[in-house]
Amino acid sequence: MTFADSPPGSGKPWGGRFEAGADPEAEAFTSSLAFDRRLWPHDIRGSAAWARALERAGLIDGGERAAIDKGLEAVRAELESGRFAFRRELEDIHMNIERRLIELAGAVGGKLHTGRSRNDQIALDERLYLRDVLGSLDAALAAVQSALLDQAERHREAAMPGYTHLQRAQPVLLAHHLLAYVCMLDRDRERFADCGRRVNVLPLGSAALAGAAFTIDREALARDLDFTAPSSNSMDAVADRDYVLEFLAAAAVLGMHCSRLAADLALWATAEFGFVEFSDAFATGSSIMPQKKNPDVAELIRGKTGRLYGNLVAVLTTMKGLPLTYNSDMQEDKEPLFDTVDTLEAVLRVLPPMLASLTFRVDRMREAAGAFYSTATDLADYLVRKGLPFREAHEIVGRTVRHGIAKGKELGELSLEELRTFSPLIEKDVQAALTVEASLRARAVTGGTAPEAVARELAQARKRIAKDPQR
Repeated sequence: MTFADSPPGSGKPWGGRFEAGADPEAEAFTSSLAFDRRLWPHDIRGSAAWARALERAGLIDGGERAAIDKGLEAVRAELESGRFAFRRELEDIHMNIERRLIELAGAVGGKLHTGRSRNDQIALDERLYLRDVLGSLDAALAAVQSALLDQAERHREAAMPGYTHLQRAQPVLLAHHLLAYVCMLDRDRERFADCGRRVNVLPLGSAALAGAAFTIDREALARDLDFTAPSSNSMDAVADRDYVLEFLAAAAVLGMHCSRLAADLALWATAEFGFVEFSDAFATGSSIMPQKKNPDVAELIRGKTGRLYGNLVAVLTTMKGLPLTYNSDMQEDKEPLFDTVDTLEAVLRVLPPMLASLTFRVDRMREAAGAFYSTATDLADYLVRKGLPFREAHEIVGRTVRHGIAKGKELGELSLEELRTFSPLIEKDVQAALTVEASLRARAVTGGTAPEAVARELAQARKRIAKDPQR
């Protein structure tokens, strides 16, 4: 796509009020064309629907509407092919499309803007754009969930340490750990779906701020564009961007979840953990250290979350002090919005194949799962089953662990005689309660890490991710 050469300040849609042309620097500074051009499919769709609304209102006849439709389709073809000549002095995608429509369709093209403002036009375009984005994001999130589930099912018997404070805590199944992220992504999908319900409100017909001055059937217009309803207040419709902010907030939460998953994997790939190995396809080497294999893809997933946070804060800051209604400040919502969409799409494209390529070192995980007193809570639970209050049991096990550390022995390595010095309730059946497998089996509650509980969760998760989150 190329820009057509035009004298600075010429051809402005509002030029009748002005005697002098625009300063070239001011013109470049105020133009949004460099970034809002991606909205052209939505602008054309909205314009075609507006032409139908004008016809229903008796403001244009069928022949005029057909001429506008033909012109808009010609504009669409030029944009799709890359032949469209953008003009900087027309400021934005809306006026570029309108001016080209007038060139192709003649004076009738100038009727299209009847009762319409760029204020309600841009609000419509953003909402149409976000509607499409939300649909594609949901499919992408389901693909990430499927990749996690595939690995979970492949390793449904693999034990590993669970951590709190980055300290070994209790044994869990690797599948259980991966399913935690599936649950997080469930809620991300729900947040985007909920956002979509508020996005799906028609602003068109609000005009600049006071509403269209013609008998536009906005309910019919809403149905035409597949919106649930028209906006109920014209000032609100053009003045707020909370639908953008809500999307950016949901995106930031999703980014946080992806970042934590990436952080887990990068940590597990260290020599200190050695729980997972990244495939060569999703790792890089060092320019100086030949032995290195760096989890760069995971690290960048983690790093790009900062962009998502920044975009949310940028738009919140832009909007916070604006008097009603529309202000040019609001033009600054688009680059953060588009950057967030592009960033999310990139992250969600790379995550499924990266997850599929991971090699988990289950033997090392299993060894770590039973080390450093990971079944201490199970010893406390054993004493509770013998009738001891949990707080007393906790104190006894704490002293037992201290003894084991002093002797350099794990709990399972302490003799029955040693254990009984801490509580006479401990009997020879205690050793069976202190294995990793026993610890896992004991946690059979709904949502627990026991194999049967995890199997149920896997089956339920498969069903969930295939369903529409808007149900």
